[in-house]
Amino acid sequence: MMYLQVAAGLVILLICGELLVRGAVAVAELGGVSKLVIGFTIVAFGTSAPELVVCINAALEGSPGIAFGNVVGSNIANILLVLGVPALIYPLTCDNRSALRDSFIMIGGSLLFTLLAWIGFIGFWQGALLVAALALVIYIAYRRAKSGGDDSADDALEEYEENMPKTIWLSLLFILAGLIGLVIGSRLLVDGAVSIAMTAGVSEEIIGLTLVALGTSLPELATSLIAAFRRHGDVAIGNVLGSNLFNITGIIGATALIKPLEAPVQILHFDLIIMLAASAILIPIFLMHKPIGRVLGAVFCAAYISYIFAQFFGMSGVHTIAMMP
Repeated sequence: MMYLQVAAGLVILLICGELLVRGAVAVAELGGVSKLVIGFTIVAFGTSAPELVVCINAALEGSPGIAFGNVVGSNIANILLVLGVPALIYPLTCDNRSALRDSFIMIGGSLLFTLLAWIGFIGFWQGALLVAALALVIYIAYRRAKSGGDDSADDALEEYEENMPKTIWLSLLFILAGLIGLVIGSRLLVDGAVSIAMTAGVSEEIIGLTLVALGTSLPELATSLIAAFRRHGDVAIGNVLGSNLFNITGIIGATALIKPLEAPVQILHFDLIIMLAASAILIPIFLMHKPIGRVLGAVFCAAYISYIFAQFFGMSGVHTIAMMP
């Protein structure tokens, strides 16, 4: 029953997240908001709504391990799996200079998050700092796009405009259904994940890092697969870099503003290091102006499978060492 509960929660989150974004985009366009603003705000925040609601719900229910695990595990999955699988279909190419710049921004956000996590406690003021850092990055990106004629906002909206509600009332219905569904889906997912952890005898952190993180990364995987089929490697890579930055600044930051989070020790000593290493891998790729091709995609996928395997079969020793004084 608990597995069906998790599956139902994930399905509801995926569907209702899409309804929320499409409804919000439609309302914004019907209201005359520019595509540039929509791309940098509504789409960016809306696609991260499932992760945000899951993290807030987990924190409020006293499961910070699921909240932290969801964010860290999603970032690892985004790089190794969400870039790896589409690369098996078609090599992902992009504007290496822009990708390199955005990679450094993502790593900067990751280091700030890691530093705050290593302090051991992310409270209101730390959360406010993370949210402020994200707001600054969005503002700078918006100003750069506005002055430089960057069409990335149009690319981000392309898929949503194909199946968007056409009237204001239908759009508002999409938004309402999306918000209600996100709350219901997150509750089902978190409660089911906690039950699975208790029954299987594994920590909530491991469930958050694997099952919950993989589930909430499915929208990014779907977007990247579509981009690969359309030969839009820059959209796939930008999707991952932006999502990772949102996860570690906006999602953790907003969650901490509502409920302070204590960083789980095992994530500090292992998974955060894996997250930073996976992020750093992208730097030499973009520096060498190389696409993420099929061979590298296969390596990424194999690395992710190994990481998941280590969580369930090789982490007992790591967790024991992490808990030692």
